[in-house]
Amino acid sequence: MNDRAPQPVDRQLPTEESRDLLALVREIAQREIRPVAADEEDAGTFPRAIFTLLSEAGLLGLPYAGEHGGGEQPYEVYLQVLEELAAARLTVGLGVSVHSLACHGLAGYGTEEQQKAHLPAMLGGGLLGAYCLSEPASGSDAASLTTKAVRDGEDWIITGTKAWITHGGVADFYTVLARTGAEGPKGITAFLVPGDAEGLTAAVPEKKMGMKGSPTAQLHFDGVRVPDTRRIGQEGQGFTIALAALDAGRLGIAACAVGVAQAALDEALAYALDRKQFGHPIADFQGLRFMLADMATKIEAGRALYLAAARLRDAGKPFSRQAAMAKLFCTDAAMAVTTDAVQVLGGYGYTADFPVERLMREAKVLQIVEGTNQIQRMVIARHLAGPESR
Repeated sequence: MNDRAPQPVDRQLPTEESRDLLALVREIAQREIRPVAADEEDAGTFPRAIFTLLSEAGLLGLPYAGEHGGGEQPYEVYLQVLEELAAARLTVGLGVSVHSLACHGLAGYGTEEQQKAHLPAMLGGGLLGAYCLSEPASGSDAASLTTKAVRDGEDWIITGTKAWITHGGVADFYTVLARTGAEGPKGITAFLVPGDAEGLTAAVPEKKMGMKGSPTAQLHFDGVRVPDTRRIGQEGQGFTIALAALDAGRLGIAACAVGVAQAALDEALAYALDRKQFGHPIADFQGLRFMLADMATKIEAGRALYLAAARLRDAGKPFSRQAAMAKLFCTDAAMAVTTDAVQVLGGYGYTADFPVERLMREAKVLQIVEGTNQIQRMVIARHLAGPESR
């Protein structure tokens, strides 16, 4: 395994404060996250202590308002933090992205009273969140969800099952989308549900190809009672809230994908410079040099694409199409780069002695989560040509 710390990415950051922030993140990643990533992933260990550390360092609420405990950082800075964390360990980078996604609804659509009551603990008080949209029979067709919330006086009673929930069973709060009205997107409402709510249970976590340290589980809501004061937004507004969160979340996945790809390139380059065949480092051979050049180009292109989308978001401009493009390109690039990294290392790349095989397994899930890449193509095409005529 390569024990050398990777060279810092040459980043274009807007302020001295953001440069100091990225330096802090790199320090935490290299000191606390990267050294134990392989062993903890192999053992399936969830790094809750790392998330506590990140919360104490102010890194779990970076893109949110300072008045509620957020970091008030632009999205272009927040995403580069995610990239650094994901390069050290995807379970951590993706976990921060999911936590931010879980905070999005309340931060964007909650009342002032709700925000004052809950956001400080969510953004900087050590809590960890999860996002509950998908169901066993409702994945890409999210508007067909069947989990129900029925009004009972000043409360709502939630019944149903959510699936593929990152942090399922370990989160302190869940942003839950449930049906309160008729079929279709207009009958969905969002709720903030405590992780210890009576009637809420988690199934045994899924046995996954990668990201074994990140629990992914079904959640069962068996008559979970939630006060109306925990309803986010208006009744029937939930799907709009969900789509807005997913646009932002897709940029988080794109940044994580670039981080995974960068980590794979760093490992492949270090190996190619050290490994000798026929009396020369294998980095001297043109076929391999071209592979490294293509890998680096994909990473730079992906980084530029997600940052361009982030800057649109920071400027208050529409960015849904660009977010879908970034998620699509960056995750496909991560799959290609990590696969090539395994090839550069040859037989060693296929062993657990080097991290590239783990990075390749982890890259695959990024093409699936928060909207498969086929869904991203549909989103992009609709922006270009309008809805399908059928």
